[in-house]
Amino acid sequence: MAKFTSLAAMRDRAMSGLSGFSGLMGVFSSWTVCHNVCTAAIALLAIIGITVVGMPLLFLQKVAVPFWTAAVLLLGVLLVLKAKKMGCISSNALMLNAGLIVIGTPFQAAKQFSYSLWSIGGALVVVSLISLLKVKLANAKVSEK
Repeated sequence: MAKFTSLAAMRDRAMSGLSGFSGLMGVFSSWTVCHNVCTAAIALLAIIGITVVGMPLLFLQKVAVPFWTAAVLLLGVLLVLKAKKMGCISSNALMLNAGLIVIGTPFQAAKQFSYSLWSIGGALVVVSLISLLKVKLANAKVSEK
């Protein structure tokens, strides 16, 4: 019976991980994420009787560069804290955030390098997730013993 519970727990963990991975895949297309948020906003407004045509969150395009700049600055602060051993954020989380920031580079001048940026950022995200999964699986094995 204990083996069945362990197998069920492993299946649940695997399904949870696949669900998270599926959600993360949406990050690789900023347009899709933005489009889904806009569609959800339009649907929620329609529920209360407000009809919206177009893209109600298009104004966020104007503040994409300041938000991205803030993300880079915060990442820099976290890297300094991590280097001075003052931060409590894991290296995997820093690598994941760095990858997402590289993927989401909003500059028109960098548009010609978008595939390269997506590849580099995607590689950082994948490596951080694989490393995180290794740690989680190692912890799960230790806790089972």
